[in-house]
Amino acid sequence: MVSRKRCLVLGLTAFLWVAHAQQEDQKCRLLRKFNLTGYVEAKNHSVVIGGLFPIHSRTIPTDDPDGEPVSAMCEGFNFRGFRWMKTMIHTIKEINERKDILPNHTLGYQIFDTCYTIAKTMETALAFLTGQEEFQPNFRNSTGKYLVGIIGAGGSSLSVAASRILGLYYMPQVGYTSSCPILSDKFQFPSYLRTIPSDKIQSEAMVTLIKHFGWVWVGAIAADDDYGKYGVKSFREKMESSNLCVAFSETIPKVYSNEKMQNAVTAVKKSTARVIVLFTTDIDLSPFVLEVVHHNITDRTWIASEAWITSALIAKPEYFPYFGGTIGFAVPRTIIPGLKEFLYDIHPSKDPNDVLTIEFWQTAFNCTWPNSSVPYNVDHRVNMTGKEDRLYDMSDQLCTGEEKLEDLKNTYLDVSQLRITNNVKQAVYAMAYGLDRLSRCDLPKRENADAKCSHMPDFEPRELLAYLKELTFTTHDGRNIHFDLNGDLESGYYDILNWQIDNAGEIAFVKVGEYKFQQSNFELVLLKNATLFWNTESSGLPDSVCTKLCPPGTRKGIRQGQPICCFDCIPCADGYVSEKPGQRECDACGEDDWSNAQKSKCVPKEVEFLAYEEALGFTLVILSIFGALVVLAVTVVYVIHRHTPLVKANDRELSFLIQMSLVITVLSSMLFIGKPLNWSCMARQVTLALGFCLCLSSILGKTISLFFAYRISKSKTRLISMHPIIRKLIVLICVLGEIGVCSAYLLLDPPRMYKNIEPQNVKIIFECNEGSIEFLCSIFGFDVLLALLCFLTTFVARQLPDNYYEGKCITFAMLVFFIVWISFVPAYLSTKGKFKVAVEIFAILASSYGLLGCIFLPKCFIILLRPKRNTEETVGGRVPTVDRSIQLTSASVSSELNNTTVSTVLDE
Repeated sequence: MVSRKRCLVLGLTAFLWVAHAQQEDQKCRLLRKFNLTGYVEAKNHSVVIGGLFPIHSRTIPTDDPDGEPVSAMCEGFNFRGFRWMKTMIHTIKEINERKDILPNHTLGYQIFDTCYTIAKTMETALAFLTGQEEFQPNFRNSTGKYLVGIIGAGGSSLSVAASRILGLYYMPQVGYTSSCPILSDKFQFPSYLRTIPSDKIQSEAMVTLIKHFGWVWVGAIAADDDYGKYGVKSFREKMESSNLCVAFSETIPKVYSNEKMQNAVTAVKKSTARVIVLFTTDIDLSPFVLEVVHHNITDRTWIASEAWITSALIAKPEYFPYFGGTIGFAVPRTIIPGLKEFLYDIHPSKDPNDVLTIEFWQTAFNCTWPNSSVPYNVDHRVNMTGKEDRLYDMSDQLCTGEEKLEDLKNTYLDVSQLRITNNVKQAVYAMAYGLDRLSRCDLPKRENADAKCSHMPDFEPRELLAYLKELTFTTHDGRNIHFDLNGDLESGYYDILNWQIDNAGEIAFVKVGEYKFQQSNFELVLLKNATLFWNTESSGLPDSVCTKLCPPGTRKGIRQGQPICCFDCIPCADGYVSEKPGQRECDACGEDDWSNAQKSKCVPKEVEFLAYEEALGFTLVILSIFGALVVLAVTVVYVIHRHTPLVKANDRELSFLIQMSLVITVLSSMLFIGKPLNWSCMARQVTLALGFCLCLSSILGKTISLFFAYRISKSKTRLISMHPIIRKLIVLICVLGEIGVCSAYLLLDPPRMYKNIEPQNVKIIFECNEGSIEFLCSIFGFDVLLALLCFLTTFVARQLPDNYYEGKCITFAMLVFFIVWISFVPAYLSTKGKFKVAVEIFAILASSYGLLGCIFLPKCFIILLRPKRNTEETVGGRVPTVDRSIQLTSASVSSELNNTTVSTVLDE
């Protein structure tokens, strides 16, 4: 594309020269000339530097849009642009006076007014390349001197337009206020450099500032040009990468459109965003400001780009109620020595042909310069009602020339905020330093640099460009300027300014911080002693959100089809919390914790186990102790009456073993109470199993004696008596077998304490993991077998006519035992937590009380309350026939049937 454009221009040039050669008598004449204004000083100088500045803010619309194209006139004098232009002239004069830069050469200048329009910028670019004089299509302007580069063009869109033409010939162009990111593309703009940071850095700075103040829902308004569009594009990308949202994005039209302007105003009014970014220049922003004032839009915080943050056109006291508290970024401020005096050295009488100075004077002092054709107060802007204002009236007051510039308060003479103005100075110096290196043949150190030793002024533009791309120099205020390969500043910083009102009622640009950048490193620094002004009802930090931050205990829920900043606050589920506001997800609590009622904090779970302190545990402890005391009381009774026949009957030692085992079982229930520990988990089941084993094996020894007594009574035969040692051996063998199984259980897979953490439960249940179920079933299965044998043997001997009914008592005891433990199984499986343990303790106590009551209560009753029946005759011999109430014992029955005494079966 670039080659085709260049070929086209060259072809047209060749055609003109051929036509001139063929028709020597006929001269080629320009039909029209561009209507350009500016300044030129090229005589007696080695080379010329071009300049492009927006001295006017717009062009006068053409009355006949269907007619032939004409070069438009300009209107709307821009004091700021006029100051920039004067700064370039001042800087060139300063360089020419120096001996350390270009000592053998001087610089001239040719400056044009771009009128802040693309069309006029294209005209000036073409004029720089070809000139407007006949027979001089030499692509190097018409001053007669070599044009070495351009400073400008005072706006991103203007620089883009100019650079597309100048870049075809690699004409160096150094911008001072064009920050559009697209200008970093060296494929499209190979010869463009700038002394202002790219908007990519400014966008990063804006997003960092937004994040710092906690704003997440921000509007964006941009000018309808390259500066605004690419700036907002970069800003949106940075916002999205930071998970922030752009509430709306509107444009301010370059050519006034009431519909587009109202769309922008409506978006600001209706949006919940209270923070709005304005990516536009002061000239484009001015109509929007009037609309904001007209609609009385307040309570907004505006984030300003560097193009208007210090603009006197916007920073007016009457706009402060609407734009007060504006915060934004500005290029560094400095003081330029001698500039103020140079700016004051201006007067229309010095040059009657200086139309720009005359227009400046007329506009500044609201008067008409005598005998001047320069129009005054020409304004073709469209007002807020959509009607076009055409003001051609000359001022009735004539200028006297005695007006004093010291009485003026306008942007031109305001040297308190020299920011972009300083960029102009550095752009000129960059061009001068590059020429100085070229003149001294100071070749760039970079490899493959397109540079060679050349002689001034005879060199190609691309040769100077090679020197500029690796240029580093120090400014008058100590800053280092270094261009990277894209022509951008490699390092620097922004001032962060806040609009406040001073004591005089004027807007003050208060520096509240800095944003530093160097390559890929960025740092936002706010001054500690800085006080920011916010234009809110409470004068506090504005809150700009689509949805208020979700409080702790809730999480963000996505709204389908809406930005991520618009969400619903959904309560966290049980067991999940969000401790910080605005969390996207709820965090799961640890296994030992649970969420509180507000779901804002994890708290330790309630620990559940059957504690001694609670009523249920205390009751069970009392029952256990009471049972043990009852058994001990029975033992005391047995010890006291140990020589009585009833105690001696059917093996006294076994009775004591049963009593001891019952003490063990009822007290073992206390091991189930309290916080489970590893040792208590191992002790509880083993102690219970051994206690029941001892008890049931002892009962089995008794029941076998009764069984044999019953068989003797039935068979009426003499039977050798069972020695008491056999019954002890039965007990010993059973207990040793149980001990062996329990030992293997404890060694191979013992019980352990564990935390039962059930899903969606606020409790931690401390339980015992019983380890091997097989071993557990084995040890208690053995007890069940003993109980079954006891029941069968006593059931068979239940009709033995004992006066104290021991056979029947043991039968009932075994029935109670089985009923209790059979009922225990479903009750145990249907309960959880501490109640599960309580059920097991109830079963232990109930079975123990059942055995105690059924076996020993009848004997204790006879021993204590019916001592007359506790005699040898009653227990072991015949009963007198006169006393029919006393039934025969198994001993007496056996004695009668066999005519001998077999009481050894029942005695010790």
